[in-house]
Amino acid sequence: MEENKMGTIPVSRLVISMALPLMLSLLINSLYNFVDSVFVARVSEDALTAISLAAPMQLIVSSLGLGNAVGLNAVISRALGEKNQKKVKDAASAALFLAFCSWILNSILCIAFARIYFESQSGGNEAIAAYGIQYLSICMIASLGQMGQWVFDRFVMASGKAHLFIFTLSAASLTNLILDPIFIFGWFGLPRMETAGAALATVIGQFVGCLAGMMINKKWNPEIPFAFTLKPDWVSVREIIKVGFPSTLVQILTSVVNMAMNAIIITFSSTAVAAFGVCTKIQNITTVGVHGITNGLIPIVAYNYGAKQKERIRQSIRYGILYGGGLFLIFFAVLEFCPGVVLKLFDASDNLMRIGVPALRILAVAYLLSIPGLIYQAALQGLSLGKESMYISMTRQAILPLVFAFLLKGFGNLNLIWGAFVLAELCGIPLAAALWKRKGEKQIQF
Repeated sequence: MEENKMGTIPVSRLVISMALPLMLSLLINSLYNFVDSVFVARVSEDALTAISLAAPMQLIVSSLGLGNAVGLNAVISRALGEKNQKKVKDAASAALFLAFCSWILNSILCIAFARIYFESQSGGNEAIAAYGIQYLSICMIASLGQMGQWVFDRFVMASGKAHLFIFTLSAASLTNLILDPIFIFGWFGLPRMETAGAALATVIGQFVGCLAGMMINKKWNPEIPFAFTLKPDWVSVREIIKVGFPSTLVQILTSVVNMAMNAIIITFSSTAVAAFGVCTKIQNITTVGVHGITNGLIPIVAYNYGAKQKERIRQSIRYGILYGGGLFLIFFAVLEFCPGVVLKLFDASDNLMRIGVPALRILAVAYLLSIPGLIYQAALQGLSLGKESMYISMTRQAILPLVFAFLLKGFGNLNLIWGAFVLAELCGIPLAAALWKRKGEKQIQF
């Protein structure tokens, strides 16, 4: 059998070779909500606010897919490192089962809570609530494609064939990009659907990506055989959940924090909520380099842990921080010196510009400071230390931003609310380093 490249090629080259296709893929994936927002901003500011308010609920949807993806990535990569082919097959089938269960849960959550959520979050604005309910209901009830795409994308990542990831996300995002204006504005004789059209374009794109992922894995990734079953290997199910659940929980808590943040921010104005939503979407685009590194790092660490190569694990962390910081500095300069140009993509009003320009500049500092914490989180996940990774995420993404925001709210200055994220990341760096030294280093003492 050919030796897997994650155990052989130099780490300095491996980290970037795994990350580059993921960066492009994550960039394409981030265009889903970014493109939705750019087009929906042309409908009205209420419509833009609505999909900004939808983001926390969408985060819950993606959290289920993310948890499954993180878990299967670590479990399958470790099994490949151990050369345990039966475990690889069992884990792959278990991941598909969990994706199906996640879709069922998303649909139940939507039916139970979507309307209640928007009625409580929209500040009594019926137009915002109506736009949001239409958008969110379609995204959640038709989320099966998204859940499946998460799984098939991670199969190719786990086997070190991250370049194949590009094709699934390209197919999905190009479909979304083409259909967005057609459905939103009612081109070619179709009815004008506005936010519902944006959601419909998104879910169709996700189903296209899912089907592309399934075909690509069948043809070009024989290392990971898979089949859907309602009777999975329950040991594999538990292992995937054990590793991935902390990521799911953190995403859910982050979603709750974002809801609370929106509740704080809307007391300033609905435009401030729209600005926060726009900044979040810009963050998703500008941090693709960092997240490409972290997504590529998980299978690298997991494989070399299975192969008992501790020095390669340490090297991957060092190069991860170096490459992640270097890649983000380009975007950092753009956000600091040209924030108005970026906001114009969203047809920003004068009021949105007034709020959004300082918000982007302040939040860019927080994005830069987040890099060490993200790298350590990924390394801990690769070692199946999901609980420790969760502690870092909860601290820097959930607990501290909300605590600082509540403390600073009383000053009546919206810019101090953005500063809460900077303070949270500053506190997160020493915590991440300490947990790695205490738990991660101990785990790799073979």
